[in-house]
Amino acid sequence: MTTYRTQKFPKSRIATIDVCEIGRQKHHVTGLIELDVSRSRKKVRDYNRQSPDKISFNAWIISVISQTIKKYETSAAYLKGKSRLVIFEDINVSMIVEKEINGQKVPIPLVIERANAVSIEEITQQISDARNKKLTENDIVLQKKSTKLEELYYYLPGFIRRYFWRFLLRHPKLTFSKMGNVAVTSIGMMGQIRGWFIPISIHPICFGIGSIIKKPIVAEDKIEIAEMLSMSILLDHDVMDGANMARFISELSKNIENGLNL
Repeated sequence: MTTYRTQKFPKSRIATIDVCEIGRQKHHVTGLIELDVSRSRKKVRDYNRQSPDKISFNAWIISVISQTIKKYETSAAYLKGKSRLVIFEDINVSMIVEKEINGQKVPIPLVIERANAVSIEEITQQISDARNKKLTENDIVLQKKSTKLEELYYYLPGFIRRYFWRFLLRHPKLTFSKMGNVAVTSIGMMGQIRGWFIPISIHPICFGIGSIIKKPIVAEDKIEIAEMLSMSILLDHDVMDGANMARFISELSKNIENGLNL
């Protein structure tokens, strides 16, 4: 006799399924890069030894990403219609925080507002507060209690739920207010992964942060052991051309490897 068991499917996962369905229709170009973060990680450790206000490596990465995007603002722009870009002054970063709800671990979005302007310490604190916040299965976001309309979302048929996301993306101001203009997902925090993962996103730009693995590299004609970070970057080709994508990735790589602002 075949044995099996069933368990309750977390309602918050329904939104993830819908986002993946809509995200597959975006014209994202994917870049896979490796970054030597040896110096940057050392700078973070040195900073934490000297300062009472601790920072996390992930919070620093979010800060660097946001400040670099600020220089290349079209990378985080939304397309309105077929002839207009909507470029927001602030860089609001949507990231995933894993929460335990009714005994199951589920991903819940957190939006860090003005990540290009606030301190690394403040970003670290926001992430820490989000991880410690108690939630129920009816909560969709971390900053505030879900509204009645948001709670109703779970019970709608799939085609209506996906229409909601399409409607949202046609109205950039509303989209920005709900989920920002940049997405960051960090699977590397959950375990050691030797390679890249490519997320699906409805944001104009999305980062998949992988694991940090020690690898041999060639530096100044010598073989050294370095801490290498795998990162994937999804860029919307509708709002940014290939040349600017290359310039953006090049500058971001330098900023991360050189420990910007540390």
